Amino acid sequence: MTLQVMNSPFNEQQVALLNQLLPALTETQQIWLGGYLSARQIEKTPSESSSTAVLEAQEIVEKVITKEVTILFGSQTGNAQALAGKLTKNLQAKNFNVTLTSMNDFKVNTLKKIDNLLLIVSTHGEGDPPDTALPFYEFLLGKRAPRLENLQYSVLALGDSSYEYFCHTGKEFDERLLELGAKQLSPRVDCDLDFDEPAEEWFATVLVALNHLQGSHSAVDQQAVTGEDASAEAEYSRTNPFKAEILENLNLNGRGSNKETRHIELSLEGSNLQFEPGDSLGVYPQNDPELVDALIAELSWNGDDPVAVNKQGTFRPLREALLSTVEITVLTKPLLQKLAELTANPALKELVVAGKERELKDYMYGRDLLDVVRDFAPWQVPACEFIAILRKIPARLYSIASSQKANPDEVHLTVGTLRYEAHDRQRLGVCSGELALRAQPGDHLSVYVQSNQNFRLPANPNTPIIMIGPGTGIAPFRAFLEEREEIGAEGKTWLFFGDQHYTTDFLYQTEWQRFAKEGILTQIDVAFSRDTADKVYVQHRMLEKSQELFEWLEEGAVLYVCGDEKHMAADVHDTLETILQDEGGLNAKEAADYLAEMQQQKRYQRDVY
Repeated sequence: MTLQVMNSPFNEQQVALLNQLLPALTETQQIWLGGYLSARQIEKTPSESSSTAVLEAQEIVEKVITKEVTILFGSQTGNAQALAGKLTKNLQAKNFNVTLTSMNDFKVNTLKKIDNLLLIVSTHGEGDPPDTALPFYEFLLGKRAPRLENLQYSVLALGDSSYEYFCHTGKEFDERLLELGAKQLSPRVDCDLDFDEPAEEWFATVLVALNHLQGSHSAVDQQAVTGEDASAEAEYSRTNPFKAEILENLNLNGRGSNKETRHIELSLEGSNLQFEPGDSLGVYPQNDPELVDALIAELSWNGDDPVAVNKQGTFRPLREALLSTVEITVLTKPLLQKLAELTANPALKELVVAGKERELKDYMYGRDLLDVVRDFAPWQVPACEFIAILRKIPARLYSIASSQKANPDEVHLTVGTLRYEAHDRQRLGVCSGELALRAQPGDHLSVYVQSNQNFRLPANPNTPIIMIGPGTGIAPFRAFLEEREEIGAEGKTWLFFGDQHYTTDFLYQTEWQRFAKEGILTQIDVAFSRDTADKVYVQHRMLEKSQELFEWLEEGAVLYVCGDEKHMAADVHDTLETILQDEGGLNAKEAADYLAEMQQQKRYQRDVY
């Protein structure tokens, strides 16, 4: 609606100004302006009733302009979602009206109506957004994104500094919002794998900024921001893991296999930990004692010397800290830049300078901290200074391979042992090596449950499901079928599994056979790549059954993919597009849109790594 001079108390110049201003105001800003003008008018004619009206108008203003906050999260493994949920509860406790939404479910046409936006997003793979962030990502970085001059925002970016494109998705969101005219509510914070402390600092900064908007300059109680208290610490979590006893540790592969896959059974008795099929278990590993001792010897340290292991000033013996607190097997650019300041060898400084990115990446691949210490001696640095620049050893996430309904007080894992030779040394995966060589029944592992709402069985047990999981990607589907057996689900189930050899690598073979015999598993197709002259993988089996697979999709089946992201998951995705084109008569764009719509409907879910 355009204001006219004829029917208003304003002159021509005022009308022109108002017509320029009003269309640019959000609904929230218009309400605030109305409340402000009402309060101002009442103040000019004071009375008992007008004083009450002033207070009411001020309450409306405060409520409208500062209490509305939208939090969007994009999460692959669940960390961003968990942080978003935590922030929501804390802001609600401060009387903020919070809207919490996955980027996958967010209606992008409402973005222009938002005043305060908080984004929490991870980066997946080589700088890619998580699956659940794709629709919002494509909209915001596309041509249809609107100007957002009235938006105030802040970004919490999660990533892994061992990857080249560290926190790339969060950085892209931040830069794009600035381009669209939005203003930072508080600066973006980039978090490494050990994200707890920087996330808490970001929470506090955001709360200060929001309080400032409503005219409050009160000090922020850090405990109130993070929601931490004594009762919370009693619950086992990522920051307070449970010591789970190992009940069973078996090698699933047969004699002569090129692989070693461990089936681990852990006791959760007394933990009160709850999980659903599709969730992961975080396991905090210990570093290889031989690697730790070699590092101490190389640097001429004393393993009994105390060193600080956190900002709170907790001390541990050096050897214990190297075993269980800090990471020593993964190199990152930030770490090497810090190490370059601690050695008298100029070669490391030369390696980390701008322009040497390719040489640096090549050096880091397949090497660990012991390699750096040996390659860039001499080192004359106290252990306490060296330890201070190392990041904490991160938990390893493994898809849970059991149903809690079928195995109360237990959790099962399927873990492939990583062994390889690089730079004239034999190497082991940190956690998989511990499980293969040192962990025995009766020992304990520090664990926690990582919820994954993006990998869930359909709510309707009659919905058909298609599961694609070669190698250790089979793990969650064992949990799926155990769960469906326990609840008496009648929906059809189809499993695609692959590995190298039928005789040695058919993981959980007898269990699939039992599920099939009892009607819990409707159909199974397997691919063993090394048993034939031409390598056959799961995507080839999918193509062989393309018509039937398309019919299942048309019936509303939910499709799940678990396992290697870089090769297998990409090949499976391409194969699905081919099947949709061949069997559904779709062109390339229509096939891509079909899969995107399935993802939006949570009918195409991936747990890839």
